[in-house]
Amino acid sequence: MEDAIIRAENINKKFKTKTVLEDVSFDVKRGEFLSLLGPSGCGKTTILRILIGIEKPSSGHIYKDGKDITYADPKDRNIGIVFQNYSLFPNMDVYHNIAYALQSRKMPKEEIDKKVREIIETVGLEEHIYKKPKQLSGGQQQRVAIARTLVLNPDIILFDEPMSALDAEIKVVLRQQLKDIQKKLKITMIYVTHDQEEAFALSDRIMVLNDLRIAQLDTPYNLYHNPADSFVERFVVNHLNLKMKSIEDSIR
Repeated sequence: MEDAIIRAENINKKFKTKTVLEDVSFDVKRGEFLSLLGPSGCGKTTILRILIGIEKPSSGHIYKDGKDITYADPKDRNIGIVFQNYSLFPNMDVYHNIAYALQSRKMPKEEIDKKVREIIETVGLEEHIYKKPKQLSGGQQQRVAIARTLVLNPDIILFDEPMSALDAEIKVVLRQQLKDIQKKLKITMIYVTHDQEEAFALSDRIMVLNDLRIAQLDTPYNLYHNPADSFVERFVVNHLNLKMKSIEDSIR
């Protein structure tokens, strides 16, 4: 694919005797928002872990900007990740949670301060800069986790179901904020979710996974109007239709 930042070729993954991915190949465009959507246990998080280097594929290759990174150390990939639990330091305020990774790289204090304040402004946390995590809402904590990843200037950010613990109203606001950040910075984002609405709200393309493989990788429009098989129709189209019907019934 032209201008692909990531290319996965024939990825297979086994844990002892259990196969979790089988012959998975895909490209991710530079600056794209790609969601990995599927039921629990379909291999979504395993793909993220292989992309960042926490896991190695049993066979197959991962390329970034044309370079084979299949066995590269995670620190050499320039890929960031935001986990579901945020993993913020409870004893540090917003500023120092974000600054920590830069400090560990022995960056000059003035440069750290400039970068941290720029990122805090980008994610809209200026008024919370000296608050500890326990003083923040779940949505604000998520933005700190995103800022902490962004400040390292990664080429790609991976997200492992970061909104699953938040209530519906906060999710809607954060989806828009995340999409705004992605457009502003033109950064590539790969997002794992089991929530069909979330994937449709955020994504340029969606990879639907089922039974160890990619069932369909397409735009939200094409997934909805041209499902590749009965699973995609059932898991994506029928679910969204039921959701829309439920909303229509509730406002009658």
